[in-house]
Amino acid sequence: MSHYAITITRQFGSLGRPIARELAEELGINYYDRDIVESVAQKTNLSVSEISNNEEVASNSFWKMKFPIISETRMVQDHIFEVQKNIIQDIAAREDCIIVGRCSDYVLKDHEQCIHIYIFASEEQRMKNCVEVLHLEPQEAKRMIKDVDRARDSYHTRYAGYLPNDENHQDIMINSGLLGTKGTAQALAEIIRKKLEIGAHPSMKD
Repeated sequence: MSHYAITITRQFGSLGRPIARELAEELGINYYDRDIVESVAQKTNLSVSEISNNEEVASNSFWKMKFPIISETRMVQDHIFEVQKNIIQDIAAREDCIIVGRCSDYVLKDHEQCIHIYIFASEEQRMKNCVEVLHLEPQEAKRMIKDVDRARDSYHTRYAGYLPNDENHQDIMINSGLLGTKGTAQALAEIIRKKLEIGAHPSMKD
């Protein structure tokens, strides 16, 4: 039996990352996000800051999220994507896992046991999350929602050939504002267990 993989694509401000972390705890597996960038850096001659555009700009810790793994030239970008793709495929081959973003739904489209999830929320809820959870000022939150979504759509379309919210390529599309971070993770875990016929993680049986 091959390892299973869960891919999570998300709108900015929908709390996809904390949901992925909660889901990983629910299932008792690892989740991978920014650490993939570090792995790419180790396999190339590029630094983490070169791979994550303007990540070194300390004045805005969210700037790096605007352009996921992007570099100055098309050739370098394509090379980074190929290295990143191999890393994601290697992770999915060796262990049950959750991969956040980075066109993982496309990269693992042929993986034997894979569930693709898209997390979204209303603009009002995303604004609330940005201000209360990510601690952004309202104007900055509004700008980031627009800019990050546009960048992610562009990146995803370029390498996957479709938008991240394309229902033809996602198995589950869920509004995180309905149940919140923990509730969304628990609901997703229940669906995943049922679909993949896996039992509850031992720590969840108490």
